[in-house]
Amino acid sequence: MSIDHVSVGVSNMKRSKDFYDAVLAPLGMTAVMPVEFGGQLVGVGYGEKFPNFWIQLPINGQAASMGNGVHIAFNAKTREAVDAFYLAALEQGGIEDGKPGLRTEYHPDYYGAFVRDPDGNKIEACSHLHE
Repeated sequence: MSIDHVSVGVSNMKRSKDFYDAVLAPLGMTAVMPVEFGGQLVGVGYGEKFPNFWIQLPINGQAASMGNGVHIAFNAKTREAVDAFYLAALEQGGIEDGKPGLRTEYHPDYYGAFVRDPDGNKIEACSHLHE
C-alpha cells in the first residue's frame, strides 16, 4: 500500500508552521503548499516537491486533539538528520518523547527520535541505514 499524504490538526497555525518549518528542514521537506481561506492560513502541505504531510486547522472548527496511539514517522537520510530533527523540535518547544538512538528491537540499524509537537502529536524521524 502506498500513502499519498497524512494530516494532523493543529490549534495555532503560526506556532505549528514555525515548529514544522524547523523540524522538517533537516529531512529535506519544506512548506510547498499553503492553503488560505478568507485571507487566513488554514493549512500547509510539506514535502520535497509535492505535499505528503499536512498541518491544518480542523475543518469542523473544533479544537485540535491528538489521537491515542497514533504517531507519524518521517524518513531521514542519515542519523545526523535524525539528530537535527530532534534538536530543532526541542528548540521550537517540542517535548522529548524518545531521545535519538538505535532501536535494535525493530532491526539492528533502526535509528530514531520521538517528539511531541505543540499540540501533542507524536512524530518521529528515523533512519534505517547502516552507519
